[in-house]
Amino acid sequence: MTAVRETTSVKLDKQIKEEAKLVFAKLGISMGDAINMFLAQVSMTKGLPFDVKIPNDETKEVFQDILDGENIK
Repeated sequence: MTAVRETTSVKLDKQIKEEAKLVFAKLGISMGDAINMFLAQVSMTKGLPFDVKIPNDETKEVFQDILDGENIK
């Protein structure tokens, strides 16, 4: 059975998109292939195929330190 494909439009962060395209090229897949794999995983798992968590206060402080260039070891 052949998958029916359709064109869609999404707004993406330009820099992240370009960085991701380089990764996909190394993997030998297209942006469309990668998105289809992601959507297939969402469909199969009935959710995001990775953990999404709200950071606790300690993690927020570490993120802020990194952004501020402080306490980086």
